[in-house]
This record gives sequence, C-alpha cells and structure tokens, in this order.
Amino acid sequence: MKIATFNINNINSRLQNLLAWLAVAEPDIVCLQELKARDTQFPRSALADAGYGAVWVGQPTWNGVAILALGSEPVLTREALPGDEADQQARYIEAAVNGIVIACLYAPNGNPQPGPKFQYKLAWHERLNAHAAELFDTGLPVALVGDYNVVPEPRDIYPTRSYDDNALVQPESRAAFAALLEQGWTDALRKKHPKETLYTFWDYRRNRWPRNAGMRLDHILLSKKLARRLTGAGIDRDVRGETGASDHAPVWVELR
Repeated sequence: MKIATFNINNINSRLQNLLAWLAVAEPDIVCLQELKARDTQFPRSALADAGYGAVWVGQPTWNGVAILALGSEPVLTREALPGDEADQQARYIEAAVNGIVIACLYAPNGNPQPGPKFQYKLAWHERLNAHAAELFDTGLPVALVGDYNVVPEPRDIYPTRSYDDNALVQPESRAAFAALLEQGWTDALRKKHPKETLYTFWDYRRNRWPRNAGMRLDHILLSKKLARRLTGAGIDRDVRGETGASDHAPVWVELR
C-alpha cells in the first residue's frame, strides 16, 4: 500500500499536474492540502475518471483538504479538528480507507510572528496533539499525513539566516512536532532516510527551486501498527520542477 501527501496549492489550477502525477505514481491513498476551492468546485468527476474516490472539505481562496482512495470511497469520520468549535478554517479531515484511519492536515503557517497568527498556529498544534494522542491510544493503524508547516530540525532547511524569525522554525513550533514523536508516532520519511538532506517545499521566490533552497514541511507520521509495516518512503522531487507546479513536492510511504 502506498500513502502520499501533496500540497497541491490550488487543485483546479493544477489539476493536470495532479492527474499526471497520479497516473505515474499510482498511490493508493492521497492526502491533499490547499485546495483553494469551494466544496462545489472540487473536481470530483475528473478524479473519479482517474480511479479515485474522495472526501473533502473545501474553502474558497485558501485552505481546503481532501483524502483520495484508489478504487474505493473513503469513509468520512471527521471534518474538523476537535477542540475549538469556533474555528472555521478547513484544515483537517479524517477518514477510514482499507482498514486504516487517515488524518489529512494542513497546519497554519503562523506568520508573521510574534502575533495572533502565530498564537493560532500554536493553539492549533495543541489541539492536533491532543487528538493525535487519542488516536494513538486506540491502537488502530493510523497515519497523520499532511503539511505540518513545521521544519522539525535545522537540517530540514537549507543553510540560511533569512528564516530565523519565521514561524516554521521557531522553538515552539518544533516542540509541538517533537511532542507528537514523543507520543510514539514514527516520522516515516526520516525513519527511512535518517542521515539524508530532505526537502519537500521550495518557495517560488528568490530562485529557490533552481538552487535547491528548500525545507521539509510535509510529513507522514505512522502509529505503531503502521510503522511496523513501513518498507519505503520518498519524495517525488521532479514534480516540483514541472511547468505550473505547486511549490511542494509529493511525499509517500509504502507499507507491506
């Protein structure tokens, strides 16, 4: 089984990029972020023609998340992250697919920091960690998949001082991610590539893709049952270099 995450950065603008990648990579489960589309604008028919059932929570202009399943329909179990009923941002969706609980997330960016956006980011991560602990304690096979908007360690960003004040690298952001791992989740990409430099995002600005000035923001965390089944993990870097590409590359894991 192959599970992937892809911040598509506007699903309708980049639908052909997405369909081309799906045809080549053939993931069984895909988590998408930054749909930037209303619920009614989600390209369900095009994805169905490609063989994928889907559940999604859309939002115009920004946000939006979806879970795709090859040859089946995901069973929706949650449309929002619990803990704040007033939060209207479409950043979390959860479904059961082929016996696995899939949580697809798009965590807040948090910039500029300090400020209310950074406080929202930290509060959101607190809610995520609380819900993740409940999921982990069920003992079920669970994957927490998506764009966490956290650079976990200094080696997960290109050498620079330009991001020193950025929310993505702050100690509080990294501590939130570390707290998930302390619960027992496995960072699949780092597990399979413990010493490599790994980037999943390259900003459009300042020529960052051509000079490989990237960072690792997209993560797949696995519960114990799934971690035991992990056989491979990688980044489809070439997708970032295509015409009209998202600023993120797909990340995937393979489970036996």
